[in-house]
Amino acid sequence: MSVIQGLLEKISFHNEENDFVVAKLREKEKKELTTIVGNLSGVNPGESLKLTGQWVQNKRFGEQFQVESFEVTVPATLHGIQKYLASGLIQGIGPIMSERIVEKFGLHTLEVIEKKPERLSEVEGIGPKRISMIRKAWVEQKEIKEIMIFLQGHGVGAAYSAKIYKQYGDQSIERVRENPYRLAHDIYGVGFITADKIAQSLGIDRNSLIRAKAGLLFVLNQLTEEGHVYYPENQLIHKAKEILSVDEEIIILAVKELTKEKELFLEDLDPEGHLRAAYLAPFHVAETGVAQRLINLKESPSNVRPIHPEKAIEWVQQKLNIELAQKQEEAVLLAATSKVLIITGGPGTGKTTLITAILRIFQQLKLRILLAAPTGRAAKRMNEATGWEAKTIHRLLEYSPHKGDFKKDQDDPLEADVVIIDEASMVDTLLMYHLLKAIPSHAHLILVGDVDQLPSVGPGNVLKDIIRSGKFTVVTLTEIFRQARESMIVVNAHKVNQGEIPVLKEIDKPGKTDFQFIQEEDPEKILQNILDLCSERIPRDFRFHPLREIQVLTPMHKGTIGVTNLNIELQKRLNPGQSGITRGAWTFRSGDKVMQIVNNYDKDVFNGDIGWISKIDPEEREVTIEFDGRGVPYDYSDLDEVVLAYAVSVHKSQGSEYPVVILPVVTQHYMLLQRNLIYTGITRAKKLVILIGTKKALAIAIRNNKPQRRYTLLSERLAAS
Repeated sequence: MSVIQGLLEKISFHNEENDFVVAKLREKEKKELTTIVGNLSGVNPGESLKLTGQWVQNKRFGEQFQVESFEVTVPATLHGIQKYLASGLIQGIGPIMSERIVEKFGLHTLEVIEKKPERLSEVEGIGPKRISMIRKAWVEQKEIKEIMIFLQGHGVGAAYSAKIYKQYGDQSIERVRENPYRLAHDIYGVGFITADKIAQSLGIDRNSLIRAKAGLLFVLNQLTEEGHVYYPENQLIHKAKEILSVDEEIIILAVKELTKEKELFLEDLDPEGHLRAAYLAPFHVAETGVAQRLINLKESPSNVRPIHPEKAIEWVQQKLNIELAQKQEEAVLLAATSKVLIITGGPGTGKTTLITAILRIFQQLKLRILLAAPTGRAAKRMNEATGWEAKTIHRLLEYSPHKGDFKKDQDDPLEADVVIIDEASMVDTLLMYHLLKAIPSHAHLILVGDVDQLPSVGPGNVLKDIIRSGKFTVVTLTEIFRQARESMIVVNAHKVNQGEIPVLKEIDKPGKTDFQFIQEEDPEKILQNILDLCSERIPRDFRFHPLREIQVLTPMHKGTIGVTNLNIELQKRLNPGQSGITRGAWTFRSGDKVMQIVNNYDKDVFNGDIGWISKIDPEEREVTIEFDGRGVPYDYSDLDEVVLAYAVSVHKSQGSEYPVVILPVVTQHYMLLQRNLIYTGITRAKKLVILIGTKKALAIAIRNNKPQRRYTLLSERLAAS
């Protein structure tokens, strides 16, 4: 074994998954930088390192020092201190400020920060606020270092250290030792597998009950992410046994324990009790609550006074200059008489026109009306289309991050006589439960949506289940209005929904249409086509902005034309540059289009919201992302909540509308080729759709009208009420 010492000059490569690092070390007395490789968790440029390892000869890169173990020592040179501070390690000190501080205090810099931080006010640009920030960050950094060393010793990367510290503070090591599996529950990004790795390293027995219980909850949580509200108990036990590699008896014991602790709920699926549904407790509460509250709402008396049908229709048509079709007239009257009404229909069938008519009639009756949608984009669109204030359901229910719950509920209900929810197919079981808790019993609820679109990203199939139960009034709009019939997007969407092949016009053939097709089988050529379409052809031929108005949608995450690779390639083409911040698989740059992938109630930003990076501040270690004209700050450690969004999955596009949609449809996506996926993708576009792929793949998708099953009992509960 050899030992070398030096200053970490530069990190050339860092794999956040396993903390494998390739870096350059400046050794004393050596002109050339030394290449070091190995697991170097939590190191930063500017740190002085003492490394133990061996010299190896790499065929491609030459001589390298393979690190076996290392320790960090305080940087001893001015260059080292400045590089250390400039690395962004301490919030409030970036490259410019580090130069000023080192120029002022020289070799005593770190001692000043540690023991006399008030002296930093002698440096230009540092006031009391920044001193307080630097002092806090310095203390945190020292404690995070200890956590990093502890976690590193148990095979966990540096990426999670800051998050763990943020969650548990100075009790981090103690909490992790006590029950490492809690990390999977408490820390976003730390899954069961990572927590399990720590647990094994800490000596927790693979066959222990604590592991079996954590594993079961992990498996059920994964299944809810696939859309299931419950899962058959026998299948759950089988899955957990496979994943955990333990005996079935331990899993069965864990099911019993979790049921006793009320974390799991079991319900008979057959009279003999041979088959049981296994629910995570919150989902059982939510599903039974949705069923009970919908029935109660339907059966409670209304305080909407009767309306004169002919007069109301006549008034709408004269005042608003709206010509209503027969089904729309029917829906207007039912809105006044049905406590719970579902309005469904495809694009161009007049759902928005109908909402506007209902709003105006109820406004004349002096009723209190609330209009909401699941996403900010859908709410904004409703506001623009109807002229009525529309909120997200989360804002309507006044989510409180401090309380960790919604302020509006049965004890403090919404002040409303009518609640209208648009894009109702996107509402999952949990959100519907919270909404129904807050609707007063006298109010009318109108759910508007396209039941043939993909179901909600979250668990459940609420809109479809409510319709399927046969317990509620449903109006299905089928007539496509004349203006909408002029759009091939609308015509083809309906063709797809009815199982027919759409009218495909090859893009290079003469004649203008808003629905075009490019025949191509080779994924590499499809990728090149997409890059050319976004950067040159569409902006040139159709005058759409490459970043703001074109959206690539794709069924897959992996592969050449999956979400991940498309984003990397589209970023290179549409927003190239060297500077940026790398987090996991992504390098974020100013100007990038990004998407939030989890609900963050503190920031008031939700899963699926699209924004733009307006500023990256290395001094503050902060990125500002603009969502609907509102700048939202993200600490570097929060950036795993966002991904690049030049391309997004069709599922994540729900509730959105884009001027232009490009949708690859290839046989490589065979497993995900479904009619409702193609239908949802097409209906996201307002002005232009370009399908790129093969007619064979398109035909496979349109024929496949058996969506993946979601385990839910809502329809059965409603029907039995």
